[in-house]
Amino acid sequence: MTSKLAVVTGASSGIGEAFCCALAQRGYDLAICARRKDRLLMLAQSLHETQGIVCHPFVADLAQPAGVDTLLADVESLSRPVDLLINNAGFGSYGAFHRLPIEREVAMIDLNVRALVALTGAMLPTMLARGQGAIIQIASTTSFQPVPYMAVYAATKAFVLSFSEAIAQECRQTGVRVLTICPGHTPTEFQLVSGVNERPVRTASQTAKDVVREALTALERGRDTLVVTGLPNRITTQAPRLIPRRWMGRMIERAFRPRVRDR
Repeated sequence: MTSKLAVVTGASSGIGEAFCCALAQRGYDLAICARRKDRLLMLAQSLHETQGIVCHPFVADLAQPAGVDTLLADVESLSRPVDLLINNAGFGSYGAFHRLPIEREVAMIDLNVRALVALTGAMLPTMLARGQGAIIQIASTTSFQPVPYMAVYAATKAFVLSFSEAIAQECRQTGVRVLTICPGHTPTEFQLVSGVNERPVRTASQTAKDVVREALTALERGRDTLVVTGLPNRITTQAPRLIPRRWMGRMIERAFRPRVRDR
């Protein structure tokens, strides 16, 4: 019996790496993608040796259109249908928008939004033709409201949530699942890259393994199209429905406001 194949982006660390490990334990073969070749090769070798699965490492920068094309060509070269796509690649930044390098903010949109849409659009039609498959989109608890000092990041994740919930409904009764996962604070390299750990107010956190466990449980249960991971996150993401938008914006601005030296 042929194993299922999962494609995981942003696979070399954090939530992406945790997905790879959990899926390998479930017997999936993997096509994993990230920019860092050394980390990717080490992970692929480790999963093959410890879990006995086939793991194909594909190096690509998905913030570049050519990187998306490269990954799609690499996956197509496997001559195997993709059973599960996990759009996890992404990054954030922290600080007042006018002080952040605009080139990096635009690159964030390219990776968090354009690459996700392109990969979804490339792989979804084949899944629909087969009448089976699943896509997991990684959004965020920032998807539910604007977040000062993470303005572009939160906007990209709001797009991911809206887009993914919409196509989840389009795919009802087709045999294809689209599941959106909204983690909150998760200690990974994302925190270091974005600089968000510098903000004065911290929130409750989950491990990457916790997030992946909830995501795969929801996928296997087969009912949900949206999962906010962690009880504290499920509570706080209801706040925008209950608190006037103006007040909510002010509360978030105070919580995320950088120290004076960063403004």
